[in-house]
Amino acid sequence: MNTILIGAALTLVALGGAAVAGTAEPGRQAVTLSLFGLALAVLFFVLQAPDVALSQIAVGTAVVPLMVMLAVRKIDRNPP
Repeated sequence: MNTILIGAALTLVALGGAAVAGTAEPGRQAVTLSLFGLALAVLFFVLQAPDVALSQIAVGTAVVPLMVMLAVRKIDRNPP
């Protein structure tokens, strides 16, 4: 049962990584990056690393996509 959960979580992470890499628009890429961070947090939790999973939720799911969205917004406001 544990092996099945790990395999499912790894598959979810692999599909999420491919989705992030395949997204061209930066705004949508930030959203898929957030979902990828959530998939990584699930993987860490399945691998019995809850402290790493909580850090991933805080940083990878919330802070990094927010910073990307703010940077995209700032760049779009100041055209060359």
